[in-house]
Amino acid sequence: MAVKLGLVLKTSWSGDETPPARLAAILEQVRVAQDAGFESIWLAQHFVAGPDWHLQTIPLMGRLAPELRGMRIATSIMLLPMLNPVLLAEEIATLDWLVDGRLILGVGLGYLDHEYAAMQVAKSDRVGRFADAIAVMRKLWTGERVSYDSRYFPLRDVQIGIKPKQAGGPPVLVGAGVDAAVKRAARIGDGWLITFAADRMQAARQLEIFRAERVAAGLPPAKEQTIGRDCYVGATMAEAMEDASGPLLSKYEGYRNLANTGLGKGQVAAQGRAFMQDRFLVGDEAFVRDEMQRYRETLGVDLFRLRMEWEGLSHDKVLSSIERLGRCAQGVR
Repeated sequence: MAVKLGLVLKTSWSGDETPPARLAAILEQVRVAQDAGFESIWLAQHFVAGPDWHLQTIPLMGRLAPELRGMRIATSIMLLPMLNPVLLAEEIATLDWLVDGRLILGVGLGYLDHEYAAMQVAKSDRVGRFADAIAVMRKLWTGERVSYDSRYFPLRDVQIGIKPKQAGGPPVLVGAGVDAAVKRAARIGDGWLITFAADRMQAARQLEIFRAERVAAGLPPAKEQTIGRDCYVGATMAEAMEDASGPLLSKYEGYRNLANTGLGKGQVAAQGRAFMQDRFLVGDEAFVRDEMQRYRETLGVDLFRLRMEWEGLSHDKVLSSIERLGRCAQGVR
């Protein structure tokens, strides 16, 4: 079976670009990705992102629904502990009908203190709220009347107003970066979203943890294994490195602590290509094809969630990179 490609849309930006211009760019990328053979679209979520702009996830998914032409649509990730799971369950059920049952719900804890503060949620409660929210949504998605004793979201004889099209609700994939969170993902999720920052060796080690925890919990293997990668496919290796290195390394320097690398300020950019190795898919078509094949063979990856646009990379180069990736991925099995 050929590898599956998912495009992670850039919904946050800085500068003078207007929301209509960003939406136009997103719609063009979706069309190009469809033509290139991508099978899914993925969106992230953040709150109080100012002074940067950020398009919110649920309304944007509704706007994209008629553009998908058979593609799946997914979140990677929604900040579940900060959300009301009853509202989210109803919104996700509605969206599942709008996209004809092709919805995936990717969720995670989030890590930014200012988001928790603004949403008036104690960060110390995030793990408990996270697990309870997943349980609440799954109970509501049955369509039956629900009573549920919960510290955070107690329910007393309530029934959801709309069941999802997918029986029992869409698959819930859990984003996790540290070992304890990977184990939690194995126990309470339908799958694990491997983070963008994890290098291939870390991903391999944690996949063993994830799979062993599923077995220990008496759960079946995940139906699909995805991995997040930043990706740029250039006409040549030199062009790819020239176009992508600056924007990518700058991005990771900005949240180096999230990358779990142990690097200090300025060291991400200083390491350059060494930091990029086994973490990014950046190169010409032959190089990226071979790297994806290596991930397939060593990790058993079914679907690549690919961020292909960053600040400092022109839109025409983003589109060309998407087209090239579609071509080279056809050789990955």
